[in-house]
Amino acid sequence: MNQYTHDDILHFARDLKIAFIRLQFSDILGVTKNVAIPVPQLQKALEGELAFDGSSIEGFVRIEESDMHLKPDPNSFCVFPWRRGEGATARLICDVYNPDDTPFEGCPRYTLQRNIRKAADLGLTMYAGPELEFFLFLKDERGEPTTESHDQGGYFDLTPVDKGENARRDIVINLQQMGFEIETSHHEVAPGQHEISFKYADALTTADNIATFRFVVRTIAMAHNLHATFMPKPVYGINGSGMHTHLSLFQEGENIFFDPDAPNQLSEKARYFIGGLMEHVKGFTAITNPIVNSYKRLVPGYEAPVYNAWSERNRSPLIRIPARRKIGTRVELRSPDPSCNPYLAMAVMLRAGIDGLEKQIKPPDPVDFNIYELTEQERLEKGIDILPINLGMALQEMRKDPLIKEILGEHIFNRFYEAKTIEWNNYRSRVHAWELQQYLKVF
Repeated sequence: MNQYTHDDILHFARDLKIAFIRLQFSDILGVTKNVAIPVPQLQKALEGELAFDGSSIEGFVRIEESDMHLKPDPNSFCVFPWRRGEGATARLICDVYNPDDTPFEGCPRYTLQRNIRKAADLGLTMYAGPELEFFLFLKDERGEPTTESHDQGGYFDLTPVDKGENARRDIVINLQQMGFEIETSHHEVAPGQHEISFKYADALTTADNIATFRFVVRTIAMAHNLHATFMPKPVYGINGSGMHTHLSLFQEGENIFFDPDAPNQLSEKARYFIGGLMEHVKGFTAITNPIVNSYKRLVPGYEAPVYNAWSERNRSPLIRIPARRKIGTRVELRSPDPSCNPYLAMAVMLRAGIDGLEKQIKPPDPVDFNIYELTEQERLEKGIDILPINLGMALQEMRKDPLIKEILGEHIFNRFYEAKTIEWNNYRSRVHAWELQQYLKVF
């Protein structure tokens, strides 16, 4: 990770002929916001003197408490590749502070940092490697996005079947120029669906990278006259988009998930971490799968996890153990989707796993068969539970789990719960096209 000072940033701005700096931050729902400043204001911004109206940001503060300050993280500095040269634009990711120079409890990035410090107090560092899937869709004659794909490609297909290859190539090039180490890039299972995987990093860097990734993908897709969406299930009857997240835990430079003498070389601590994830997954699903549409993906038949189980061999359960060992020993949590707030998602995954470690929560035996082939009775007999089936149920589970409130803090917990309850109530009270097609002529 870069270790830049304020002076470094000022020198970069001068030497790279930067004209504008975008100061970026996240709202509670994970939407990236920004304010652009001309470079002459950079010194003031670096000193945390730039104020903005927090009452206009989702879940931040009431109008009578609106003054907030942005404090840029110098290590997040990078230049937008599509805005280089004379008049170039760069960005800095910011933390949100109160006017009295204390961290704002409603800042998702601060929330993740607070939980990272709790792990650090135990000598632990979590690394995460996400696999973000997304769709590229055509636009209509007015430039509005559709759900029509310009290809009929499938898993690992090439051109001419994969017509998104050029856009995906340009996305990868721009990400690399922004410092990403891209590991794989390919067409996914569904028509118009793609995946780009980048190298794992510590939890904060990974959360920053996810936010940046989504912005870059949308920007480059737009340059190709396409619309990129991270909506989990935009089209009925085909696979949805997930954000499978690979997690590992290090202590004093060693991966504590690896034990050469343990069965399958998976340490007892790794199993406790898995136990913690399984113990709290129903409580944190509203965070990792935060929109109504998330639960259209979490259904049987489309490779998305539905059951709270783990396996060392198959991909139907919630948690899979990839085959690599030693430093690469990790657990893959398969339920999150790319609509989540990456800072809050990383926080709940980190602390749920560590809670399992601290309390020595033993997971059930691994499930090495296809759970989708079990009858409901067989599944119940084996004690295999299901994830929440809709946002309303997920919010109920979130409210029942005291650890989630501790992780998020009272401000974010309450504002997130309130916003998502409104979203769920709006959805369930609406009459949808399916209902009219199904019932209007019959009843």
